Amino acid sequence: MGYQTIRVDTVDGVTTITLHRPDAFNALNLALAKELLQAVVRAPTPVVCAVNGVAAGGGLALALAGDLVGAAESARLTMAYSRIGATPDGSSSYWLPRLVGVRRAVELFYTNRVLTAPEALEWGLVSRVVPDAELSQTVGRLARELADGPTLALGRGKLLFHGSTTESLETQMERESQAIAESGHTDDFAEGIRAFVEKRPPVFRGR
Repeated sequence: MGYQTIRVDTVDGVTTITLHRPDAFNALNLALAKELLQAVVRAPTPVVCAVNGVAAGGGLALALAGDLVGAAESARLTMAYSRIGATPDGSSSYWLPRLVGVRRAVELFYTNRVLTAPEALEWGLVSRVVPDAELSQTVGRLARELADGPTLALGRGKLLFHGSTTESLETQMERESQAIAESGHTDDFAEGIRAFVEKRPPVFRGR
């Protein structure tokens, strides 16, 4: 499928989606949002985001929605919405308080405070910070590692973590029991056990 506002490349099971609106500094618009949604739905999870430069408004929302986020040392993150008299969008009002707490989320919205990459790491908005020149390689290596992992288990674990915010302890433990029982019937689980017994790295197939 041809895209106008993003670039999509898939190599050995890893799909890289790059925003491509250079004339608008990769600002989100309706066309980009639609193409991005289509590309993400078609791609493998987990989702690894790379933040390079300034992630503001919708750009910040995209980073918040990633499972793991790598940031260049020079990156900056800010909400930017109230500066133009707007309210948060792009799911930022959902993810931000879950990551940093309501009080800090409100502060970022009210003040439009610009966080440096190290500050964003300290607050829990990004997973790791690396020198600018190493960002692409680091994120690519992480994506490769996850793609080679037990992707079924990773996906089910992701659902468990996200569902835990609205479930009771008893319900969450029941969901865990169901998920781990399902995992026990996968080829990946059998391979993981064999590899552990044989003291070798596992070779997962995602099934």
